[in-house]
Amino acid sequence: MTRQIQLAPASSAPGRGSEYAELSRQIKEAGLLERRPGYYAWKIAVTIGMLAAGWTAFVVVGNSWWQLAVAAFLAVVFTQIGFLGHDAGHRQVFGSRRASYVAGILLGNLGIGLSCCWWVDKHNRHHAHPNQVDADPDIAVGALAFTPAQARASRGVARLVFRYQAYLFFPMLLLEAAGLHVASVRALTRRAARRRPAERALITIHAVGYLTVVFVLLSPVRAVVFILVQQGLFGLYLGCSFAPNHKGMPVLDAADQRDFLRRQVLTSRNVRGGWLTDFALGGLNYQIEHHLFPSMPRPNLHRSQALVEAFCQQKGVPYCEASLAGSYAQALRHLNAVGRRARPGTAT
Repeated sequence: MTRQIQLAPASSAPGRGSEYAELSRQIKEAGLLERRPGYYAWKIAVTIGMLAAGWTAFVVVGNSWWQLAVAAFLAVVFTQIGFLGHDAGHRQVFGSRRASYVAGILLGNLGIGLSCCWWVDKHNRHHAHPNQVDADPDIAVGALAFTPAQARASRGVARLVFRYQAYLFFPMLLLEAAGLHVASVRALTRRAARRRPAERALITIHAVGYLTVVFVLLSPVRAVVFILVQQGLFGLYLGCSFAPNHKGMPVLDAADQRDFLRRQVLTSRNVRGGWLTDFALGGLNYQIEHHLFPSMPRPNLHRSQALVEAFCQQKGVPYCEASLAGSYAQALRHLNAVGRRARPGTAT
């Protein structure tokens, strides 16, 4: 039976520190934190079926340039597996830590060759301090500059890249998967990772199996092109799914002391759309609700949106929602504005 979600009346004088508790109580009373085993059972089954279909097509097509179509299909499947790994890492699928870990390493390490534990650690730090300087690893200086200070401090090639980062953003996403693979391997070769033999074994099985199948069935040139296309599109799709979430939203300084509710809502952006957007973005289009309640199962996010938006309006908290194209436009405008600080003649 579908629950009717209604916004409970606001208390007469709620303390700022109690507002999130008030919202959380409403979310729990609506049953929106309850597990959805049926949804995840069919979602995982369908996604694994798509993976099997992709590799079956790879074998059937054989040594042909038609394999580039298979590469594009597998890039989509890999990203969908990544979304499931994301959900498992947040314990949306299973309530227990052990079951979530097992699902995470099977989907991440074995399924797409990315370290589950490395990603969970990094992602948890992002969730704790979204868009906060010196705390959120997702806006740490790297291939992109997210703050004027990062752009002004750059030198050499980095400064040149930052100048035009808005124009280079989408091309650079073609290297996203390669960067994630490198980071995963580095994390699993550190001394602290010696207690993760299962992770190392599964990611090795993935790499060896992937490369063996590709190079055995395809000529060397076609094999290399297949890998470049499949991994490039995988990174592009993955990056495009995460880009609308926080880029172009307020960046908080290191000393910011906002409460949890405001920190999560002010730095996040939702993306409007229907079922196709939900599928394409893996539920990440409900970024505000996800950041407020990371363990909320994906299918419950859209059900919670009206409640959360109305609550934010009651409390005077800005709630940002844009179209997919609009979200990219906002993100690119922000990157361009920051990049100008790295251009000659710009005031510091």
